[in-house]
Amino acid sequence: MAGDRNKPYELDQEKYDADDNVKIICLGDSAVGKSKLMERFLMDGFQPQQLSTYALTLYKHTATVDGKTILVDFWDTAGQERFQSMHAAYYHKAHACIMVFDVQRKVTYKNLSAWYTELREFRPEIPCIVAANKIDADITVTQKSFSFARKFSLPLYFVSAADGTNVVKLFSDAIRLAVSYKQNSQDFMDEVLQELENLKLEQKEEDVPDQEQSGSIESPSPS
Repeated sequence: MAGDRNKPYELDQEKYDADDNVKIICLGDSAVGKSKLMERFLMDGFQPQQLSTYALTLYKHTATVDGKTILVDFWDTAGQERFQSMHAAYYHKAHACIMVFDVQRKVTYKNLSAWYTELREFRPEIPCIVAANKIDADITVTQKSFSFARKFSLPLYFVSAADGTNVVKLFSDAIRLAVSYKQNSQDFMDEVLQELENLKLEQKEEDVPDQEQSGSIESPSPS
């Protein structure tokens, strides 16, 4: 099954002749503009794939970093964030994270702490950028100090999906950070999550023959 999951990557890398691929995830409350920011960055070239089974949207993009072609998968929550917790698979093998809040809704800023705690549970080391979105509605917010980013030494970008302010810089820097992380990391969490996944698969394989066996042995007697 793992081989099947990797096939799209192999095809894409052949198609784009990519030197490498990275996965970037977006986190934040519902309606803070995560999807709008991605679509603004990718403009007409984006081809979102709705993976409804996993409640996520996948955007594919190619970028050039230090002369190399990089295939980028941007993962968007597609409604999962309403439950204030993401599926572990969302974090699996992510190389960078963009956390978004809406400058007009204080609660979305307060909730960054919960998102960050969950992120670090699954991905303790990956680079994370904080994006203060919708500054077009009130440019004075750019003069405010946001202690959350400072507390965790995270870069803070003031952006607007509506007029495009800093959107290209936000995503370009995230891609660069993801590539750098992948090249230099020895993240053991990938191995841990993979082991857990393998155990689940083994468990399922063990369960299936038992069920089949019990079904063939038991008498179909109505009593």
